[in-house]
Amino acid sequence: MTQKKIRVSILGDGGFGTALAVVQARKQNEVMLWSAFPEYAKVLRATRENPKFLPGVPLPEKEIAVTSDLTEALGFGDFLVFAIPSQYLRNILHKIRESGPVRQRIVTVAKGIEKKTLLRPSEIIRAVLPDAPPVVVLSGPSHAAEVARNLPTLMVAAAQDERDAAKVQEAFSDPHFRIYIQNDPVGVELGGALKNVLAIAVGICEGMKLGDNAKAGLISRALVEMTRFGIHLGANPNTFFGLSGLGDLVTTCFSPYGRNLKVGRELGQGRKIAEITRAMEMVAEGVDTAVSVHELAQKFNVSIPIMNEVYQILVFDKPVRQAVSDLLERHAHQELRHF
Repeated sequence: MTQKKIRVSILGDGGFGTALAVVQARKQNEVMLWSAFPEYAKVLRATRENPKFLPGVPLPEKEIAVTSDLTEALGFGDFLVFAIPSQYLRNILHKIRESGPVRQRIVTVAKGIEKKTLLRPSEIIRAVLPDAPPVVVLSGPSHAAEVARNLPTLMVAAAQDERDAAKVQEAFSDPHFRIYIQNDPVGVELGGALKNVLAIAVGICEGMKLGDNAKAGLISRALVEMTRFGIHLGANPNTFFGLSGLGDLVTTCFSPYGRNLKVGRELGQGRKIAEITRAMEMVAEGVDTAVSVHELAQKFNVSIPIMNEVYQILVFDKPVRQAVSDLLERHAHQELRHF
């Protein structure tokens, strides 16, 4: 049976937003990719490539249009995808609200927690656009370069009503971009956010050359910490053993593409966070998310020793060797207690 063609508006010209545009082009759907920067939109149109965030991947001219006109992008698609870093999302949403009501199906692929409000991306969307359709969270282990190059990728679409998630599954899946569905958007979003903070910890481990034993142990305890945190915020614990939890954590902690892993490696080699972030073109979401997670952990009285040490390193320049020492000197209790 031939699938109905759709139109998709993707807000955000980063690597993953661009990769999603390429996936839709492969399905011969029409896509409008929106950039917040008019000059960079001109570069995308002229080169038919995203040289800054996804170099070497051609943007099909027939299926993918590029614009910096937000009104044009909002009026284009049947689906509206938010591929905007979580700390910048609210400002764009306020501009959207000024343009009139949103009627399209909404998808968010942002991974983070807003610092001032401690809201997840779907909650920010709902707070600013309360009358918009339900928000579907699309997340999982999905490096943009691999998605765009048609390598097999598995993700999960989550919504309170699985029927909304199923609509996204139908519209966005192709044979190499496989989407599962579930009804725990809280857990799926938290998995995508927390893994970035934990990847910084794993990067520090690598940068300090602490070895594979330490890295494996750290990732195992990171998964426990992620699950414990999620339970306190109302997530289904099983979610963290799926694509948006364990899957995304493993990919982020092993892939050469990982921005948060890179930040951690450089911290482990002795560089300071201000110096590292100044030199980065792309956003490492884990840096800001570490602050939000620390505040949420205090609010809900959740023990997150690994993420707390990352916070101390990032915010107070705690020496990495002292942070490692403090973790190793903690009492080693029964392994699966305190979920």
